[in-house]
Amino acid sequence: MRIRLDIAYDGTHFRGWAKQPGLRTVQGTLEDALARIVGSPVQFVVAGRTDAGVHASGQVVHVDLDDEQWSRVESRHGKAAHDPAGSLAGRMRGVLGAYPDVTVTRSSPAPDGFDARFSAVWRRYRYRLADEASGYDPLRRLNTTTHRGVLDEQAMDAAAQTLIGLHDFAAYCKPREEATTIRTLLEYRWARDADGVLVAELKADAFCHSMVRALVGACAAVGEGRLDVADVAVLRDALARTSEFKVLAARGLTLTEVGYPADELLSTRAEQTRARRTSDD
Repeated sequence: MRIRLDIAYDGTHFRGWAKQPGLRTVQGTLEDALARIVGSPVQFVVAGRTDAGVHASGQVVHVDLDDEQWSRVESRHGKAAHDPAGSLAGRMRGVLGAYPDVTVTRSSPAPDGFDARFSAVWRRYRYRLADEASGYDPLRRLNTTTHRGVLDEQAMDAAAQTLIGLHDFAAYCKPREEATTIRTLLEYRWARDADGVLVAELKADAFCHSMVRALVGACAAVGEGRLDVADVAVLRDALARTSEFKVLAARGLTLTEVGYPADELLSTRAEQTRARRTSDD
């Protein structure tokens, strides 16, 4: 039985998504919680691995439960016997305890052909950056990066527009052996919210390691006048890591949404993605 879980977490005190021996991670915490319910170890497949300190409000995973594990889900211990898959979210929240920094917002039977990672057609991230024009809000300190001085949001947005499209983003990614850095950046915009905080919205078919934080760092350099609007595309096309801008802190970054095709296209999409890319997203 394949189950889809929708996840949210504050990444501040996690060492990223991926399970690592001796470290507290989102994957490890959630797998331990579900294992307590089903009575044996489980393994999640995630839409996109997040780094240490990165948050999520719309992360997606799937998990395959064997017959014995599923029978425990269907047992009388389920609070919603008519919807055992749907009851898993509440049961996991119970195991995670009051006021956890990770939660399961929804659980449901996965449609045929669904793969949380390979069926995804896009991922959306948001980055929050507070400069002196917006001021500092201590209540948002865990999901907002601060910047000294005032940034030019119009220049940042103009620079962001030059990066959209299908490109090799090697200059904006940390290299991983045999991992492609070719991505399609579908959307990238900067604007100030109602509180004056600079907010970036980015959407791509997938993001490679540290890509979002590098892209926002490059545009921040434009906003403070250290780079020209055209420079971010020039640096991209150079295909080499550079010290012309800083990769911004993880704390401002949140994975907000993962997009999937219609149910009848899930399997086809997964097959196409596997054929094109088997390295980490």
